[in-house]
Amino acid sequence: MLDIAEVARRTGLAPSALRFYEKKGLLTPSGRNGLRRTYDPSVLSRLTMIICARRAGFTVAEIARFLGAGPADEVTRADLVSKARRLDEDIARLVRMRDSLDHAAVCTHEPLVECPDFKRMLAP
Repeated sequence: MLDIAEVARRTGLAPSALRFYEKKGLLTPSGRNGLRRTYDPSVLSRLTMIICARRAGFTVAEIARFLGAGPADEVTRADLVSKARRLDEDIARLVRMRDSLDHAAVCTHEPLVECPDFKRMLAP
C-alpha cells in the first residue's frame, strides 16, 4: 500500500488534489495508516490517465463520466469522439506552431513574425 504522501510524491500532485479527486469520485483509498489515506499501487496508473486527461482539457466531471462509462453508454462515447476531434484540431495547431517556431529560430527576416514562411506555417 502507498500512503497519500508517497502517491503525491510519485505523481507530482499535491495531497489536496488527491483528496479532491477522491471527493469527486475519481479515486478510492484502500484504507488508512493512522490518519493518512492509503492507496493500492494501481492508483498510480489511474492518476496517470487522470493527469493526461486534465492536460488534454478534460474537466473533472468529464473524467468521472468516462471512468464510470460502459460499452452501452452512447452519450459518453459520443462525447469522447467529439473530444478526440477537438484534440486532433489542437494537435494540428500545435504542430503548426512548433514548425513555425523551428523556422523562426533560424530565420533572418526582420522582424521574425513578419516572415512570409513563418506566417504561412501558422495558417490553418
